[in-house]
Order: sequence, then C-alpha cells, then structure tokens
Amino acid sequence: MNILNIDTCPLCGKKHFEEVLTCIDHYATGEKFTIYRCTACGFLFTQHVPDESVIGRYYESPDYISHTDTRKGLANRLYHYVRGYMLGRKAALIERICGMRNGDLLDIGTGTGYFSRYMQKRGWKVSAIEKSPQARAFAREHFGLEVAAPEKLASYGKGAFDVVTLWHVMEHLQDINGTWQRLSEILRDKGVLVIAVPNPASFDAEHYKEVWAAYDVPRHLWHFTPSAMQQFGAKFGFILTERHPMPFDAFYVSMLSEKYRGSRMSFLKGMLTGTEAWFASLVKKERSSSMIYVFRKKG
Repeated sequence: MNILNIDTCPLCGKKHFEEVLTCIDHYATGEKFTIYRCTACGFLFTQHVPDESVIGRYYESPDYISHTDTRKGLANRLYHYVRGYMLGRKAALIERICGMRNGDLLDIGTGTGYFSRYMQKRGWKVSAIEKSPQARAFAREHFGLEVAAPEKLASYGKGAFDVVTLWHVMEHLQDINGTWQRLSEILRDKGVLVIAVPNPASFDAEHYKEVWAAYDVPRHLWHFTPSAMQQFGAKFGFILTERHPMPFDAFYVSMLSEKYRGSRMSFLKGMLTGTEAWFASLVKKERSSSMIYVFRKKG
C-alpha cells in the first residue's frame, strides 16, 4: 500500500514530532492510525495514512456520503433537521460578511450538493467541486447540479470568486499547503474564505480522547486547533476576521463516540455529553466541537 509519510510539519516546517494518540478506524476498516504533534508549533496530524491513490476504499461505506443521506434512525433524523437549520445560518453569515446577496461562490467538497443548491436558489452563481462520483451523481440527479471533480480546482482563473467555502473538507486534503495557495489565487482581493473543521481542543475531544469520532482516521489527516487555523491563514495572506462555534456538532459526534466505545444507550449518553459540550462552548467558543473560521484575503 502507498503510504503518506509526513517528515516535515506543513505549518512551521520543522521536523520533530511526538506521538499523541492511537485511534481506530471505526468507520470502515478497524485499522489503527497514530496522531502526532509537531513539538515546535503544536500542529496535529495523522501519520502514515494511505495516499491519494488508495485512500478511496476508506470512504467505501454505505453510510459515507457527506455524513449520511439516510433518514433511518433518530440520530440521522436529527442530523437532517440540524442541517436544514444550519443551511440558513451559513447563508446569512456569508451574506452579512460579504455585504451582498449574490456573487461568485465556489463550494469545495460540496458532498451531495445541499449547500450549493441552497445558495443557488438565493441568487448566487455557484460552482462546486466534489471528489466522490456517487455524491456528484446524487447532486446531479436530485438538484440538477453539475459538480466538478477535484481536478477542476487547478483550472479556475485568478480572482474568479467572491467567496470560497469548505465545510468539513480541509481536514481531508492531503496537499494542504498547495490548497491554501490555490485558494489565495482564485479569490478576489478582499474575498471571503469560510472554513469549517472539527476542533481537537474542544470539550468533547478532550472527553473522548482516542475514541472521539471527529478524529475520523485516516480520512481526517489534519486536526486544526483554533491557533493552527489562524496561523495557516496568515501564512497565505489571509486575515482571520471571525470565529463561530458549531455546537450542534457535539451531539452527533458524541453519539458516534459513545457507539465506538461500545456504550449501552449510546444515544442518551451522547446527548448528555453533547449538552455538556454545548454549555462549554457558550462559556468559551474555542471549546466548540467544530469551528467556522472566516478569513478575508488581503487586498
């Protein structure tokens, strides 16, 4: 198997790491993967993951289409309810920050296309990219969206977009520095970049440790604390203007984590921990299970 060996920290360029956790791929294979920390800057990453040529099989689960598109079970029904609510919140956030109700928007990792379709209906000119052929087919069949494969990212012209969004995508991308550089190129001056990622400094991450479902090894290669995310943005000419918690994620992630633990009543226990995490994020938003980071390109 082709393995990605990280010998240089992609954030600071240093080469000294320490082991932090060993996690199991509960989702697809049952294999073990180790998370390392850069001793210089503290950036967290999963070491020795399958590279791009073979990582696809780790997404091959009936459940893995952008979390899930099934409504079976109470947890999935709650997920769909929250997703509908969050679509409105995301759109309002983008339109407030941009000061416009239409423009050119690129959604990278659009999944099955719910967000892209929602923004399109609000009047935005939307382009979308998605790696999964199955998800692209779903978006085309259900929403009439023509979603491009990842190779399309290289073809966009300089300053092509007012807004670029990555909702729980950045943690999957193996060429992390190349992606940041490309984002800087395709955004217009003072354009807006919105990134949502899990937060390994969250209450629920610290509670569940190696069984925290949002480590999601080996699919999640990078694990961004709020500090690391700000540093990556600054490295590529972005100013972090806002940070927002995503407290609903704690409920879904906690229920999955309890399931991975083998807990009885995993739904109830997950809801209780999710509630604790919610209150922790109200006290300090940087403790939220996931975070939304809003950057503006320097211009």
